[in-house]
Amino acid sequence: MKTISLKWLVTGALLSSVGMSFIWPLTSVYLHNRLGVSLTTVGIVLLFNSLASVLGSYIGGYLYDRKNPYHLIVGGVIATTVTLIAPIFFHGWPVFGFLLFFNGLASGWNLTIVNSIGTSIKTVDSRYVFNMLYFAQNLGVVIGTSLVGYLYSISVTLLFAVATSLFLFFLLVVTTKYKSAAAVQRKKIGDGVKTNWPKQSLPRPNAIVLTTFFISLLIIWTMYQQWVSNLSVYMTTLGIPLRNYSFLWTINAGLIVVIQLFINWLARDHENLIVQVLFGVSMIVLSFVMLIFAKSYPFFVISMIILTIGEASTFPTIPALVNALTPVEAKGKYQGLINAWSSAGRALGPLFGGLVIELQSYTSLFIIATVAILVVWLSISLIWRILHHQLTFYR
Repeated sequence: MKTISLKWLVTGALLSSVGMSFIWPLTSVYLHNRLGVSLTTVGIVLLFNSLASVLGSYIGGYLYDRKNPYHLIVGGVIATTVTLIAPIFFHGWPVFGFLLFFNGLASGWNLTIVNSIGTSIKTVDSRYVFNMLYFAQNLGVVIGTSLVGYLYSISVTLLFAVATSLFLFFLLVVTTKYKSAAAVQRKKIGDGVKTNWPKQSLPRPNAIVLTTFFISLLIIWTMYQQWVSNLSVYMTTLGIPLRNYSFLWTINAGLIVVIQLFINWLARDHENLIVQVLFGVSMIVLSFVMLIFAKSYPFFVISMIILTIGEASTFPTIPALVNALTPVEAKGKYQGLINAWSSAGRALGPLFGGLVIELQSYTSLFIIATVAILVVWLSISLIWRILHHQLTFYR
């Protein structure tokens, strides 16, 4: 059976990531500075954008197990393109806010469908597939965020036009190179079977481990978002320029590229995915320990390096493990749940951090994050140790 080529799947992920990286960095600045929307309202808009991504991920995974993946990805890319074409002409308030909701819905859908299609590639190890997808998505963020400020300074209309052109190119790639995704062999859902989740029951040990992973992703992403949402304010209160904070993400992106190349090399000889996950989570814990004591810029740089090692080891490996623990007719469901729980963490993170900072302090936030992620590490380690001999692995 012919399956989609990994290089075209990765190309699609790259184009999508670059296009979306033209949107999310400017949302708060554009809504508040250009359109005069209050920061509270901006926060609500971003929350609904993230919740829409959760919904899109869930629905995308649900449909992947029942419908033609090729049609689903074509529909998702077209929907995203529409949400980018519309702001070229209508980017005032509140229209732009509504468009962001539908853009979040479509982006969650696309990410899940691309990852789900990735589970059908059997010519290479699944860890390599998800490492490459993660690499492409992060490379896209590097490219997009490096260009967004320049384009925004020229014209917001130009910004949306360029983002639209990228998704039109993505659509061209999909329509010419993704048709083999329709040939994925799965059990038919619908012929005499009720249209809910696939009826094959997941072994109980598998279900427990997967639930542990999903809750872990919720907690890790909630804490990770502190780097994105609240750390910039904290660093500026310490007298560190905002440009230095921005440079941390340049370090993050560059390191991810290097680390992914190393992990892909390592994957050829070592296949113990759970060790990689536990190592990654331990690095994320250590990065927050560093933040508790960080008062000068070098400490933040070291903490970011440790965090990057952790996320590059953890985030692409969990989808590969979930893929190994789920049957072929339910892979879309569980890849969708990965993205849904991660998106929920990204949605809750800024609100959670803001409340802790307001009620306690930044140091309290970093201590809570350290303890929470340490509990995640202990939970994954304990549950895997108890259940790993009872787990059922699938191709």
